[in-house]
Amino acid sequence: MSKRLTREDYGKFNSVEPDFRLSYGTESDQFGDLYLPSGDRPHPVVIMLHGGCWRNRFGLEPLGRVAGHLQQMGIAVWNLEYQRLGQGGGWPTTMQDVARGADHLRLLARIYPLNLEKVIAVGHSAGGHLGLWLGARSHLPSSSELYFPDPLPLTGVLSLAGVADLVRGVAWDVCQGACAELMGGLPEEVPERYQQASPCQMGPVKIPQVHLIGEYDENVRAKMVQEDVFELQKQAFEVSIDLEVIPEIGHFELVDPTSHVWPIVEKALKRLLLTM
Repeated sequence: MSKRLTREDYGKFNSVEPDFRLSYGTESDQFGDLYLPSGDRPHPVVIMLHGGCWRNRFGLEPLGRVAGHLQQMGIAVWNLEYQRLGQGGGWPTTMQDVARGADHLRLLARIYPLNLEKVIAVGHSAGGHLGLWLGARSHLPSSSELYFPDPLPLTGVLSLAGVADLVRGVAWDVCQGACAELMGGLPEEVPERYQQASPCQMGPVKIPQVHLIGEYDENVRAKMVQEDVFELQKQAFEVSIDLEVIPEIGHFELVDPTSHVWPIVEKALKRLLLTM
């Protein structure tokens, strides 16, 4: 068995320059990197969301290599940055940024060849939570601080070691207290926030999901993800919610296009983009 990738390895991933770096707001972290395949026909789109425990240690750069790989596959990538804990993020800013960034694709599609009929969210770790949240936010009441009218519809969500229930994330101490820090309190203190930010608690699942998790992931435990997915499957409304626990890998191999498990990620991506 090859040595598992570490957080330090991830931080050293070589980025790939985007075609455009574009702002979706006025704050310094409200921007995204757009990767466009060659050709003028409208391309399917991946909204990419990086992890890092919702904290500001990592930005979007390490996922540039994945974005460049998808670009070569003929997929446009909108690699989103957002305000994180320690840098303006937390409740409600982090989720609001991700919502604004996703909806900004409508404006970008007026300028660039993007097929908004085929848009999926792909998130890693904390970004997996944010991608799943994007897929569920249409259920939010208009009274919610996280509500945006007419959210951009997604074709599917690929969660790579993502967290679907922040209450469970608190119980499992994901990222040493980051879930409660993101919500601004414990579940018993601000229960309505957890209900509005935890995909497991947000209502029927109406778009397909694929969840991938490493057997030896020490950041987001496979058993926790299995529990999350079981909850989501009970709420699925005529869509598939699939889970694969990948043997003998940790947390970061899922976002390394050179890893031996990347074909599993690629297969899931293609399947979601073909789902209509």
